[in-house]
Amino acid sequence: MSDDLDFIRFIENIKKKTAIDLSLYKEAQMKRRLTTLRLKHGHTTFESYFQALVAQPAMMDEFLDRMTINVSEFWRNPQRWEVLRSKFLPEMISQYDKLKIWSAACSTGEEPYTLAMILDQLSMLHKTELLATDLDQGVLAKAHQGFYLDRSVRDVPPVFLNKYFHEEEGVYSVVDSLKRAVKFKQHNMLYDPFDSGFDLIVCRNVMIYFTEEAKNELYHKFAKALKPGGILFVGSTEQIFTPSQYGFETADTFFYRKL
Repeated sequence: MSDDLDFIRFIENIKKKTAIDLSLYKEAQMKRRLTTLRLKHGHTTFESYFQALVAQPAMMDEFLDRMTINVSEFWRNPQRWEVLRSKFLPEMISQYDKLKIWSAACSTGEEPYTLAMILDQLSMLHKTELLATDLDQGVLAKAHQGFYLDRSVRDVPPVFLNKYFHEEEGVYSVVDSLKRAVKFKQHNMLYDPFDSGFDLIVCRNVMIYFTEEAKNELYHKFAKALKPGGILFVGSTEQIFTPSQYGFETADTFFYRKL
């Protein structure tokens, strides 16, 4: 079997087994990452590697963890979070008594906990439905636990760090009030249906790994999931150049408002 056909069949088998469609990720990046993982376990073909994944749950967990991109930190790109805190959230609070917010592809929880801190500072956390989702159950378990090393919290403003974390021997734990405020849930953005009626969707630094076809579909789905006037907040490398084709307008750098 040719290498290309071997990989194509692997993609098909993974989709049947897990409902994860690897064809919607950029092929060169994904194939390179999975080839490294396959060779690590001594498999010369993707066919034999897939059989091993089916037979060994621990290997399947490792595969899912490697396939997803779990790089996150609190207040990543602080200036953009300040725009959200000082401009968009106050606008929403002035219009609505309650908010509905989604942190999509939340990884190990830094992003939704950042949202929770800001909402608490604005006295809106108890009036907000805050959903955080990710494909990877392993990172969601870490998010539930809420333990982080100092490199993850380096951009947290001191007033927030002192109020919302307990530190012990270089490990920072999120306070229980924030943990209770975030609903973590497994969700496959490329396959599962989206909820609706969101005031804000935060999806940062994950779209860059998808094909243009997948991005187009996701932007349309995000628009449908937002209320009119709702905001989509994306990552610093994910500018939408023609937002109007998805029913958005540019509200600020990396912020898009549903028309």
